[in-house]
Amino acid sequence: MQQPIGVIDSGVGGLTVARELMRQLPNERLIYLGDTKRCPYGPRIKEEVIQFTWEMVDHLMTRDIKLLVVACNTATAFTLEELQKRLNIPVIGVIQPGARAAIKVSQNKRIGVIGTEGTISSKAYTKALNGIDKDIFVSDLACPPFVPMVENGVMKGEVAERTVKNTLKPLKDRNGIDTLILGCTHYPLIKDLIQKEMGENIQVICSGEETAREVSLILAYQDLFYKGTKKPKHEFHTTGDLNKFKAVANAWFEEPVELLKLVVIEQAS
Repeated sequence: MQQPIGVIDSGVGGLTVARELMRQLPNERLIYLGDTKRCPYGPRIKEEVIQFTWEMVDHLMTRDIKLLVVACNTATAFTLEELQKRLNIPVIGVIQPGARAAIKVSQNKRIGVIGTEGTISSKAYTKALNGIDKDIFVSDLACPPFVPMVENGVMKGEVAERTVKNTLKPLKDRNGIDTLILGCTHYPLIKDLIQKEMGENIQVICSGEETAREVSLILAYQDLFYKGTKKPKHEFHTTGDLNKFKAVANAWFEEPVELLKLVVIEQAS
């Protein structure tokens, strides 16, 4: 199957999932679309998130994608079930894979979750975790400053450290968790700061690795793997500032993003 895999996100955070997909599935071609113009999705009402997500999906469906990864926790929480019902291709979110990964490593069944306001208020992670193991205790916290900080390329330094410290204080004041899910794909870009603040005894979980593993399983099960020998040429689309997108992408990928194709997609505000 020569068709590409589509990846959507509210901004640059989904690049953390895209990189893991590229690592685990080096022969597969990706088309990534980040809605940086309207990011963050967390504070937006559910109806807006659904509308914006479908606009991205409709764009990628014109590119004949064979599988869709919703690499945004807020969009996953609000649209995954509808997307899976209405689309004729496999659709994978990031919440269930993240929940499974956390349960694998937690020793005391006390798991923390940080995410956007939308993800946390949806209780999607609590439902996913307790759906697997009803004895899991979940302690969650919305972290509104993190996504704008990452989108602006502030991922290290004094300002970033102070923001992480102040934002996570309420969670640190709660006792008992041994595992923390980064319930937003932007957060792995500041994982080191989060790990430092929470302490080395806390297992910090990013959903990208588990999500890529699930994609691989589905491709195998449905015989959708690309079986040719041509090296994939990935595409990275953004609805917003191209230079900001490049700056974050360059900081995250191991190869210069200039070698990849970036296209600005105009969408309604």
